[in-house]
Amino acid sequence: MVTPILHQVVAEFDDRLRSMIAHHFGWPETDLPPATTSGKMVRATLTVLTGECFTDDAEAISRVAAAGAAVEMIHNFSLIHDDVMDGDTERRGRPAVWHEYGVPAAILAGDLLLAQAPLMLDGSSAFDPRATRLLAEAVTRLAAGQMADLSLEGRAQTSPDEALAVAADKTGALLACACELGALLAGASEAATRRFNRFGLHLGLAFQIADDILGIWGDPRRTGKPVGSDLRSRKGSFPVTAALASGTPEAAELARFYAGKGPVGEDEARHATDLVTRAGGRASAVREIERFEMLAREELSSVQGLPVDRVAALLSLTKYVSNRNH
Repeated sequence: MVTPILHQVVAEFDDRLRSMIAHHFGWPETDLPPATTSGKMVRATLTVLTGECFTDDAEAISRVAAAGAAVEMIHNFSLIHDDVMDGDTERRGRPAVWHEYGVPAAILAGDLLLAQAPLMLDGSSAFDPRATRLLAEAVTRLAAGQMADLSLEGRAQTSPDEALAVAADKTGALLACACELGALLAGASEAATRRFNRFGLHLGLAFQIADDILGIWGDPRRTGKPVGSDLRSRKGSFPVTAALASGTPEAAELARFYAGKGPVGEDEARHATDLVTRAGGRASAVREIERFEMLAREELSSVQGLPVDRVAALLSLTKYVSNRNH
């Protein structure tokens, strides 16, 4: 439902920009087939599944699908710029846009996706004007979260609470927005809409901590990133902050590593990975994922009268987000 909308929009971009966007999504540059998708599409799926919880009206669902496409545009804008900020050379097993086309071009490509997203919400007079505001507020929080994330890099004095606050803004805000948009545009009550916002926020926190685990222990063949990629850039992700707060000898050694400067070699990254594990960082991260998954499920179960099959699909997605390996 969402991918053809994305294809239609991207096909109308300027030729020089379209090739970069197609590269990022993993699409052929021309003649985009409807079945061609890119990434996990978690946010778009959340938007559509949430909308389908409250309506089966075709016109309403088309608005929900357009909102899902808008959320995907925002998400991919953030990925393109994130790769520039982190210096990551690969994304989804392909060269990152900045690495393939240069930093200035990547910034422009991301800007284009950001600018396009609200236009996708404005395709019908039946759209609720609050939808555009929700998207703008999510971008505002996302930017604040990204800035806070940068401030945690290379800091030996951080806390798990700081990492969770970053995750809530950097990742949770957009997933919460995806769910809230789906409910809002499908005509859900204000109470139900708020519940779905919180469902998305908790799911986003579980998603980000799972991402943090993959950033340290993920299989490069699945993640498309080098072993210990987050430790190579001394990111202050949740497992790291939990390890630093453990008060163990490994925490002290890890703090010295984080206070260091310069590039991190493969052996150093592996040793730092071992330190985070032995200091309990991974175990703490797994417990937090389980906690936020439970909170998300509780928010979903508190909304009465939802279609059983849609709830089952959302619960399945919740499980996938919390246990993914890529």
